[in-house]
Amino acid sequence: MGNCLIKRRSNMPTQENPFSESIIPDCQINMVVSLHDYPAYGLGEFTMRIGERLTIVSNDGDFMMVKSTTSGKESYIPTAYTAKVTNKWMFTGISRNKAEQLLMLPNNKTGAFIVRDSQSKRGCYSLSVLKRAGSSYLDSVQHYCIRRLQNGWLYISPRITFPSLHHLVQHYSEFGDGLCCMLKVPCFIQGSNNTTNNAMTLPMTIRMPTLNWKDTSRSMIFRKKTDAEISLVSEGLRETITSYLYMRGENNEQYGSQSWDTW
Repeated sequence: MGNCLIKRRSNMPTQENPFSESIIPDCQINMVVSLHDYPAYGLGEFTMRIGERLTIVSNDGDFMMVKSTTSGKESYIPTAYTAKVTNKWMFTGISRNKAEQLLMLPNNKTGAFIVRDSQSKRGCYSLSVLKRAGSSYLDSVQHYCIRRLQNGWLYISPRITFPSLHHLVQHYSEFGDGLCCMLKVPCFIQGSNNTTNNAMTLPMTIRMPTLNWKDTSRSMIFRKKTDAEISLVSEGLRETITSYLYMRGENNEQYGSQSWDTW
């Protein structure tokens, strides 16, 4: 787990936003984006600019031949001059400073964001979010550490955790929940299909009804449900209860240990 801080989850709000892996669309869109203007220092006409989508012609490891998707020009550049982008928002091989440079480009508006590997906490991620303030000198990029629990779940605030980055991004695109603003759209990439800078199209989610815990018995939560029934709690809240019982040294055999995996 490296240097990532490990915390136990506290109880989530009863009216959480439940997600199911089955409702998340297959959006594994991979691309490569330029992290520099090239050639550097204004030596001749630019063949690519920072924030531009590139097509890989050949890859030698430390260097690659790339083609600009906007100008059509080819360049032989260091691989470190590029970042791999997955799902339009996961940037691999990008530093905090480069994330700020990309988000501060003119095409980005408040709520533009990047998810990247954390430089300071191994095994964790960082969320970088742009907040425009009307005057360019007041614009800023805020960074939030995405930490990982022992069971692999992720969180920014320990009061609510997520089974994947997809779920985390979806939640914060609907609720600010302590961020400087809600997530609106991935960082603009010139030459990609987000040139219109439209807001993200997110899958429909169903919000679970608020539970009255005074009228909810332990057996109602632990019992095995049938296919026709709806679970009283979501997967995330169920995981939280499991962690809580584990911390107290209790087991669920009297309620059916196998039923916990069949909700």
